Amino acid sequence: MASNRPVVPAVAVPPGRILKRELEARGWTQKGLAQVLGRPQQVISELVNASKAIAPETAIELAVAFGTSAEYWLSLEAHYRAALARLRVRKSRISTIEKRKHSYEAALARKRAA
Repeated sequence: MASNRPVVPAVAVPPGRILKRELEARGWTQKGLAQVLGRPQQVISELVNASKAIAPETAIELAVAFGTSAEYWLSLEAHYRAALARLRVRKSRISTIEKRKHSYEAALARKRAA
């Protein structure tokens, strides 16, 4: 039987990993990207090591530097943060919420049918 649940990754992939791969593919260094963006090298290191989130302004700068979109980088960040949260939330809590949702929807359906 098919599930209505969305497929979610079992691990949270930080956008810094993607950033690191992009740098490697271009033969760039973190120092080089820092120079291109006019940012301290430490900021780039923090992004690559996932100790700093990609802010909207940074996403715009990365988009210009790599010829991508700001939305791409923001999406990576949002998915990473959501995956981290999902890993923190206990499965039993999620199950409880789903059961309550189904009960609530069933009650609404009965009320509408009456």
